[in-house]
Amino acid sequence: MGTDNQTWVREFILLGLSSDWDTQASLFFLFLVMYLVTVLGNFLIVLLIRLDSRLHTPMYFFLTNLSVVDVSYATSIVPQMLVHLLAEHKVIPYVSCAAQLFFSLGLGGIEFVLLAAMAYDRYVAVCDPLRYSVIMHGGLCTRLAISSWVSGSINSLVHTAITFQLPMCTNKFIDHISCEILAVVRLACVDTSSNEVTIMVSSIVLLMTPFCLVLLSYVHIISTILKIRSTEGRKKAFQTCASHLTVVVLCYGMAIFTYIQPHSSPFVLQEKLISLFYAILTPMLNPMIYSLRNKEVKGAWQKLLGKLSGLTSKLAT
Repeated sequence: MGTDNQTWVREFILLGLSSDWDTQASLFFLFLVMYLVTVLGNFLIVLLIRLDSRLHTPMYFFLTNLSVVDVSYATSIVPQMLVHLLAEHKVIPYVSCAAQLFFSLGLGGIEFVLLAAMAYDRYVAVCDPLRYSVIMHGGLCTRLAISSWVSGSINSLVHTAITFQLPMCTNKFIDHISCEILAVVRLACVDTSSNEVTIMVSSIVLLMTPFCLVLLSYVHIISTILKIRSTEGRKKAFQTCASHLTVVVLCYGMAIFTYIQPHSSPFVLQEKLISLFYAILTPMLNPMIYSLRNKEVKGAWQKLLGKLSGLTSKLAT
């Protein structure tokens, strides 16, 4: 049939958030500032952890991985979006679209599994503190981190392969800010039920399973905290988990809402806003959450700034 020659398209056109030039210019400067804050904030967190020996613990090992994932995720989407905000023709080549889907989907999956590993770390720290260093040894932390990266990457590779095997015919307009999997699947001119089932299954495996492990960890953590008699002891135990719990709520909440039922997907504008949330807001907020709500990180910042101040004084004299 004649449609065989139209099965593969060479490029896609991303419709983005708005077609109004003034709105696009305003969004460009807003998102550029937020992206730069994201890169700088996560870079400083990683640098601080590397420089301060007091932060060479399992929790901050995982936080380093989380910061790398956040910057990489933002970089897989935001630079392309910034270019398109200033471009008249918002074209993205076929291969670039596939690469963007692979990296964004993979890094998202990695983050969900990493958060589950961090929840287990907090569980051991609160519920079995005397054996914490024995249980959370370097080998286990490395294996958990590698498992996160491998599982997220394999899941993304499978989804990218089956999504871009779908015939797109002449439909090349993606009503989204990026090559997001649900938006790309909707372009197909064939039945996509099998793809939707695959998305749901992977959502259960890579999203709901880690989420359930996080919930289970926090059930035990809260139970242990409630058994602590002193108010100060309860407060200290809760503070060790507050930052991670805040990030968990931010990351898992809308992802479950978006991907667990792809067939009954939300409005397109809602999907775009959720993608913006994950691409810009969450990576920018994570370093702030761990800095502002963590005494150890605050102390490390003060120590580093004190050293820099002393060094500056010596150079001045």
